[in-house]
Amino acid sequence: MFELHADDDRVRHLAAADPYMARLTALIGTITFGKRGDLFGSLAKSLVAQQLSVKAAATIVRRVGEVCGEWTPEALLAAPEEGLRAAGLSKQKLGYIQGLAQAVLRKELDDEALRNMSDEEAIAALTKVKGIGRWTAEMFLIFSLGREDVLSLGDAGLRRAARWLYAEREGDVDLAQLGEKWRPYRSIASFYLWEAVNRDLVLEK
Repeated sequence: MFELHADDDRVRHLAAADPYMARLTALIGTITFGKRGDLFGSLAKSLVAQQLSVKAAATIVRRVGEVCGEWTPEALLAAPEEGLRAAGLSKQKLGYIQGLAQAVLRKELDDEALRNMSDEEAIAALTKVKGIGRWTAEMFLIFSLGREDVLSLGDAGLRRAARWLYAEREGDVDLAQLGEKWRPYRSIASFYLWEAVNRDLVLEK
């Protein structure tokens, strides 16, 4: 289990660097969450979740798990395609996940190798797999590899929360510029922005 709180040095750094972030971290308080699982399971579930609501994605993840028995490349490739399609996987997403499984088995994607890469090197390796875009790769770096200084500029939730926090109701915010204040803990800042969305504090559409 991973926890962020006011006495954490990383949170203190953010609060000292940015008064808006100081107010946000005080408002949110403690955040507790778990890291995602292994390389294949984490990425495969992210592929399932693309363009779906959290609830719909969770339902399909559960059903696919029931078909496969476990979230491993071997189990996914051995499972009957009709069962996986019946569980809710589209033909396209099934193809993506099968391609991912094959890449992991061929060691084209390797967890230990990714851990030893820089952020950009890891993103480049991940996005070579069909279906994995930059956002999915960034989420893997943050939630599975525990990288602390990743800022996903294309994440809609982060942009919404930043507009709310900085009161930019009629325009967009320069997330990249804001992120410069948060280095080297841009992932930590992101957790607080996401939590503001999760707690329905962000009312702006």
